[in-house]
Amino acid sequence: MQERLLTLVVLPGAAAEARLGLAISARAVPQATGRNRIKRLARESFRACRTQLPPADLVLQARAGAGKAERAELRASLERLWARVKEG
Repeated sequence: MQERLLTLVVLPGAAAEARLGLAISARAVPQATGRNRIKRLARESFRACRTQLPPADLVLQARAGAGKAERAELRASLERLWARVKEG
C-alpha cells in the first residue's frame, strides 16, 4: 500500500496480533531528527489502532519528502494506511 509519503508492506503474520516494523532510511529522510519524528508518530498512531488491525506483520517505509512533511499530513497518511489494512 502506497501513499505519497509512506509505503506499508503487509505480510501475513505468524503472531497473534499486529506487529510494526519501521524502515526509515537515511536516503529517504537525510536528517536524523526527521527520521526520529516519523518513527515516533508511526509508533504512536500504531498503538492507538493496534487492537483493530488484523494479525499481520506491517513494515512502514518512508519515501522521499517524508522528513519535511507536516505532522498533520503524516498523521493523515498513517490513518489512511491503517484504514486500508483494516479493510483487508
